[in-house]
Amino acid sequence: MLSNESFVLLLGVVLSIVVCWACKRLPEERWQFLASVPIMKDSNGRWLGLNFTYYGLLTANALVFGVALLVILMGSLRIPSVVTISLTFAVLVPCLPAARWVARLVEGKQCTFTVAGAFFVGVFIAPVVIAVFNSQIAGSGVRPLPMIPSLAAMMIAYAFGEGLGRLACISFGCCYGVALDQAPPMLRRIFDRWHFVFSGNLKKIAYDGALEGKQVLPIQALTALLYILVGLIATWLFLNSFFATSFLITMIVTQGWRVYSETLRADYRGEGKISAYQVMGMLAILFALVLSYLLPTDQLLAAELSAGIETVWQPLVLLALQTLWVVVFIQFGKSMVTGAEISFHLHHDRI
Repeated sequence: MLSNESFVLLLGVVLSIVVCWACKRLPEERWQFLASVPIMKDSNGRWLGLNFTYYGLLTANALVFGVALLVILMGSLRIPSVVTISLTFAVLVPCLPAARWVARLVEGKQCTFTVAGAFFVGVFIAPVVIAVFNSQIAGSGVRPLPMIPSLAAMMIAYAFGEGLGRLACISFGCCYGVALDQAPPMLRRIFDRWHFVFSGNLKKIAYDGALEGKQVLPIQALTALLYILVGLIATWLFLNSFFATSFLITMIVTQGWRVYSETLRADYRGEGKISAYQVMGMLAILFALVLSYLLPTDQLLAAELSAGIETVWQPLVLLALQTLWVVVFIQFGKSMVTGAEISFHLHHDRI
């Protein structure tokens, strides 16, 4: 039987390997586009194509990983998978489009996304969804969802999801840090060897920030490492029934870092010295503190890892995860800011 510590250690080793590989390879030009699909011919007979990006692939992978972990954690509390999947989709349905709406509202751009905006919407929707579910099943004999443990599981899933999602930002060259020579002196010394240099004039850091080929702070990598680390710690706390601590530490660290890391980024984050995303982060922390004070912590609950692992292998869960992956890949992987001209030819020596 896999112990709680072994499970967390295994997650840490696998994700560390993934992040190390991503930080080494994804800033390269070749890791921006996954595929180009021919759509139509222009007046000159050239095929025009639609680009699909590694951003979409990595974002879909990250979100599905987070949801799968959510199913495991909720399953460890003996919550049926159908309930967890329903809860997940109820939260994601407004949050996924909010990633575009909030970016459009704050940054004034049509073809961009913001995880911060989607998360901020989700922070306030999730408790409402749980409360509505519990009100609907009242008196039916079905055990209501424990609020703090459920929110803790969601926050852990978010931490891993956004941490791995930052690898997508490395691939596309978005959410980039300031030039190393513009960073505070202490950070310049620390990251003199550990920095990013992006290549490819179609990466956002090139056309939006004119920083192609320059040394920049690896802000995406720092976010990925920190979020995964706090996710691992919170997972261990959750599996050992420290639900309120797990919830608070994940919220405070992730949103506290969001507030600070905004000062190290060079991409446009809206007007004003304090960005809207920093305000969202601070409000999310305050909301979490209020919830943890007002709501019971369900200390009598005990998580059982083996029950959670069994839950994730159910056909319903696997089908839901596959469906979610396809939807997210199409929504976030279809490039709206680049195009392609595609040509085909025969290898005459092989005919």
